[in-house]
Amino acid sequence: MWLLDRFLRGAIRTGHLRVTDTDGRVYDYGTGQGEPVHLRFVDKRAAGHIARHPALGAGEAYMRGWMVVEPPHDIRDLVLLVSAQANAASKHMEAPGVLSRTADRAAWWLDQFNHRTRASRNVRHHYDLTREFYELFLDEDRQYTMAYFADDKVRLERAQLEKKALIAAKLNLPRDADGFRVLDIGCGWGGLALYLNRHYGCEVLGVSLAPDQVKFAQERAEAAGVADKVRFELIDYRDVRGSFDRITSVGMIEHVGARHFGEYFGRTFDLLADDGVMLTHTIGRTRGPGSTDAWTRKYIFPGGYIPAMSELVGAIERTGWQVGDVEVLRFHYALTLAEWSRRTTLHAEQITKLYDAELLRMWQFYLAGAEQAFRNGNLVNFHIQSVKRQAVLPRTRDGIAREMNRLLDLEAAPQWHLALHEA
Repeated sequence: MWLLDRFLRGAIRTGHLRVTDTDGRVYDYGTGQGEPVHLRFVDKRAAGHIARHPALGAGEAYMRGWMVVEPPHDIRDLVLLVSAQANAASKHMEAPGVLSRTADRAAWWLDQFNHRTRASRNVRHHYDLTREFYELFLDEDRQYTMAYFADDKVRLERAQLEKKALIAAKLNLPRDADGFRVLDIGCGWGGLALYLNRHYGCEVLGVSLAPDQVKFAQERAEAAGVADKVRFELIDYRDVRGSFDRITSVGMIEHVGARHFGEYFGRTFDLLADDGVMLTHTIGRTRGPGSTDAWTRKYIFPGGYIPAMSELVGAIERTGWQVGDVEVLRFHYALTLAEWSRRTTLHAEQITKLYDAELLRMWQFYLAGAEQAFRNGNLVNFHIQSVKRQAVLPRTRDGIAREMNRLLDLEAAPQWHLALHEA
């Protein structure tokens, strides 16, 4: 415990963290004022594992049940308390040696080589959990990307509807888009594809490497009676053929891998018609390029990477595109993740029955860690419109808000304005 104690005394300067070791000894950190977030070690391996393996230790100790957070607090409270002091912690944390940094960077770089077989395996690692699992914490449309919280008091369902309306508005589709072809890369469970067809009448091809997502999306299209116009295929985006008037990429490029951005934008450039528009929605870094942390890489998104704006724009420019519009969306994902976390904990018993307590704890730690990165770290979301010719877009951005509001008026539902925690 002495090594972890040394670190925490320098890192925790505000708030109140209390740690009870397995021998019953109590340690207090921070101001010592107010109700503490109380962390209890229940396995003698916990403190040493966290101190020796800072990139993996805390998440693994929590997953394995070696440490618990005493009620009324939970793992989210602990993660947010510690992460809010990340700058102070970084000043007191001993920097890893050159060999350690080089080895980790090399492992990450090799992990970014997402050939077709590995890309498929990586996607299945995360998305091949049961349908019932995702239903327990996502909105009813199964949107598994950032929701748009213009008002942070609305329900998740409303915020996800606003996200779809915003994306649709940026595609600049005509109101009657019969005959237009849209490619939705990384289509998830089909919600956006069905939304675009419902409001514009366009044909949509959704592609994904997650078998159950594709199967479920196909079932939704059939149930809606639009399977002739909205299709879903289990296929790598690199193998798509044909020409499309619009391309959407929502939460997809994070899975491409840093080594493949040029390939990605080169292939989508070839697929888009000359007067088309592509909208890329992605998590992004507000600072420069980095690397994926070891815990996320090992347990959540193998092969994944969150890009910096410079990496995306550089790849876009090198492959012939022109950037039409860029928007940085801040804190929306923090609110989304907070609600996913709340719903996950609310359904803890069901998730444990579906899988086990370790997967539940892994998911809780993942959601809390992701939320802190958007709330206290340097993660945001980017929207990038890319085109082949500047003239295909309106001269001003006014039309985006008008079209978004028109779409929302078409599906106005007062019950969506209930307070978030009434959901």
